[in-house]
Parts: sequence; C-alpha cells; structure tokens
Amino acid sequence: MTATSIFLLPNGTFFVELLVVAVILFLMTKYILPPLNKALEARQDKIRTALEAADAANEEAAEADNERAKVLAEARDQARIIVAGAQETSDQLKAEAAGRAQLEYDRIVATAQSEVTAARQHAIDDASARIGEIVFELVTKIVAREVDQSTHDDLVREAVTALHAEAAKGATR
Repeated sequence: MTATSIFLLPNGTFFVELLVVAVILFLMTKYILPPLNKALEARQDKIRTALEAADAANEEAAEADNERAKVLAEARDQARIIVAGAQETSDQLKAEAAGRAQLEYDRIVATAQSEVTAARQHAIDDASARIGEIVFELVTKIVAREVDQSTHDDLVREAVTALHAEAAKGATR
C-alpha cells in the first residue's frame, strides 16, 4: 500500500477542493447572502406590517360590530317606543270612540223614551177625548134618557181618572 492510495490521508486535490469551497463560501457570504438577507428582512417587514394591519382591521371590525350592535339596540328601543305609543294612541282612540258611541246611544235612548212618553200621552189624550163621547152615548143608551151636561162632565172626569190610573199601572209593569 502506498501513501497515495490511503483514502484518509489528504493529498493535493483535497487542498484545492478545500480552497474552492472556502472561496465559494466567502463569495456567498459577501455577495449572495446580504441581498438574500435583505430580501428576507423586507419580506418579514411586509408580513409584520400586514399582520399589524390585520390586527388593526380586526379591532376596527370589532369596534364597528359593537357600534352596529349599539345602533341596532337603539333602533329596537325606538321601535318599541313607537309601537307602545301607537298602541297607546289606538287604545285612546278606541276609548274615545266607545265614549262617543255611548253618548250617542244614551241620546238615542233618551229621545226614544221621550217620544214614547209623548206618544203615550197623546194616546191617553185622544182616548180621553173619545171616551167622553163613548161614555155619553153608552149612558144615553143605557138610561134611555138625556143626561144633562154636569152629569156628563162628571162621567167624563171619572173615565179620564180611571184611564190615567190604568195608564200609570201599565207604565209601572
């Protein structure tokens, strides 16, 4: 075995390869890595800025959501107030209409009662006038003689009094 054939012993090509690797490493660290690092840092800055903007947008969205919820709650409260006011107005209008209807009903009933009373009185007066004639004719036929005027007036008064008593008795029923 010769010294050149031993695999673990360095020879001249090893040192040339080592020098080439060192030069490549030097060139990479001097010229290639700085722009790559700069590009990576720029990318990191962009990502950081984007993340900060996303956080700020999330905060703004949360604030906007809170504001929307607040406005919605206020709108609901106002709607409740409006509905309550409308219900109150409706109830008030119903009560007023019922009051007006009751007054109209009372007026109609009072008018009808006064008309009934007037008609009853008119009927009584007509009957009173007619009853005098009927009684006079009846008495004349029964007695078969002529009754004088004072007797006639007495008979008419008795008949009218009886008629009034009968009418008052019928009105209380």
